[in-house]
Amino acid sequence: MSIRVALVDDQALFRAGVRMLVESQPDLDVVGEAGDGVAAVALAATERPDVILMDVRMPLADGIVATERILADADRDGRAAPRVLVLTTFDLDENAARAIRAGASGFVLKDADPEFLLAAIRTVHQGNQVIAASATRALFAHIGAGSTTRPAPTAWFELTPREREIFALAARGLSNSEIAASEFLSEATVKTHVSRILAKLGLRDRVQLVVFAYEHDLSSSG
Repeated sequence: MSIRVALVDDQALFRAGVRMLVESQPDLDVVGEAGDGVAAVALAATERPDVILMDVRMPLADGIVATERILADADRDGRAAPRVLVLTTFDLDENAARAIRAGASGFVLKDADPEFLLAAIRTVHQGNQVIAASATRALFAHIGAGSTTRPAPTAWFELTPREREIFALAARGLSNSEIAASEFLSEATVKTHVSRILAKLGLRDRVQLVVFAYEHDLSSSG
């Protein structure tokens, strides 16, 4: 069964290019397009895409608001929520992080290689997040450096020393396999640690973990 993809961007020419790329793949199918956030919410409700490629800066409602509404609607209706993959550029300041906090599964730079975008669509559809790119870490570092650091919540101090070590590595964008190799652990053990960390901190996924780390200046904590 093909992965159902929706394209949301206020530039018709950009959407056309992405549509051609996505539809060139036998396992991907574009089920609709929208040029603003309000239309995106309606599109998500009617077409039920698996993955939405979401621009941030759009008229009527931006991609952050649209993401929040789409995920809230899915939760209210008791249906599976689409995975949202934000399309962004380096000059978006904190908008990329805001989109992650709103529920997006990651983001891709608009000038990324076509193969990377296709891989990102498949990655988020599988329930994973797109966070490992050096551009992602650089942007979050920029966000953290330019923002007022908030004190760590009480839940942070409930992590064990080992969990804090795993947290710091995950916050740098390392995969489970990379953490396992670094810490001489099995991938299953790392996965268990990460799951416990997310549960204790009330985070949805590893993308939110990265944002959390930079918001609270914990990216190097161990």
